[in-house]
Amino acid sequence: MPKSLSAVGLQLKLDKEHALKKKKAILALADGTIFEGESFGAEGEAVGEVVFNTSMMGYQEIMSDPSYKGQIMTMTYPHIGNYGANDEDFESAKPQVEGFIVKEGSRIASNWRSKWSLDDFMKRHNVVGIEGLDTRALTKHLRMYGAQNGIISTIDIDPERLVKRAKEVTSMEDLDLVRDVTCREWYHWTDGIWSLDKGYQLGSVYQRPKYKVVAYDYGIKHNILRLLASNGCDVTVVPAGTSPEFVLSLNPDGIFLSNGPGDPAAVGYAVDNIRQLLGKKPIFGICLGHQLLGLALGGKTYKLKFGHRGGNHPVIDLSTDRVEITAQNHGFVVDIHSLKGLAEVTHINLNDKTVEGISSDRYNFFSVQYHPEASPGPHDSRYLFNRFFGLMGG
Repeated sequence: MPKSLSAVGLQLKLDKEHALKKKKAILALADGTIFEGESFGAEGEAVGEVVFNTSMMGYQEIMSDPSYKGQIMTMTYPHIGNYGANDEDFESAKPQVEGFIVKEGSRIASNWRSKWSLDDFMKRHNVVGIEGLDTRALTKHLRMYGAQNGIISTIDIDPERLVKRAKEVTSMEDLDLVRDVTCREWYHWTDGIWSLDKGYQLGSVYQRPKYKVVAYDYGIKHNILRLLASNGCDVTVVPAGTSPEFVLSLNPDGIFLSNGPGDPAAVGYAVDNIRQLLGKKPIFGICLGHQLLGLALGGKTYKLKFGHRGGNHPVIDLSTDRVEITAQNHGFVVDIHSLKGLAEVTHINLNDKTVEGISSDRYNFFSVQYHPEASPGPHDSRYLFNRFFGLMGG
């Protein structure tokens, strides 16, 4: 009991100190809607597409996911940051979100792995945030009127001026953000998945690898690479614009197409490369990699009204009628009607009936729109990695 009271007392003390030094912040949307709140994390300005994520936890992984480049993330769960942040749970080298929106950010962090409070972590990485606004109202607004550009500012609190600037922000459509997040040169990945007793372990490179995989980096998440390495893959990661000739010269057993940010239709160089690789080696694509495969086949993509982002999205596997609860993060999807005769649709989103997976025996590939590697999210779909290993072992 005394320990519990001490924690409550500390929280009240920190809340009081924060109230005394809080600084006003404004979120301005391009449609003219204004939300007032308080500065959280770094001070300054953040510009991007305002979206929302329904996950209750995993905020550090979400913030460092390269697929969120160019976006300001709203967390729908009201209390964020209670377990702090650490130097391990990154999905890339650094946070990638442009800004961060929460109802209430925790000033204390209770976890044995924590090194910083979320507020300190955001300041350390210069992530501008806002708290104290009605995130439920903001989420309902985005659902009704669609994801849209916006600005968080702690230095300019003139609503009219901020709305005007938000309207001038470049649209996510036709925007190639892959160039901003891809690696600059190829490298080998060696880390395996995390375990409670040993942390992150070396993967298959220091064992005897079963498969050789070349992974295209369009903004690849670390946990994808960890799962490949942990399951006996010698993984070489290559930049998004790497030629098919170079990839094939490495003589891989399979090719992986990663997640990433922006409009898939704007990444024409990647589509051209994939088209030249179809049928040459087994291919597995996730998220943007899935969309690029659809385009390489001759299909089309389009932008969703507010996207799918969170760890609770139901998807049905049409081959088994099994429903998976999935982690998702995308604003674009492959047009199901454009795939007729080009590929088999394997998975469907049960919320809006959009395409969540495709495959082709002719070209020896399959792909999914969602994230079987999770981080954060459920592990229902990790069997897909085994399917990839099966194709390579073929």
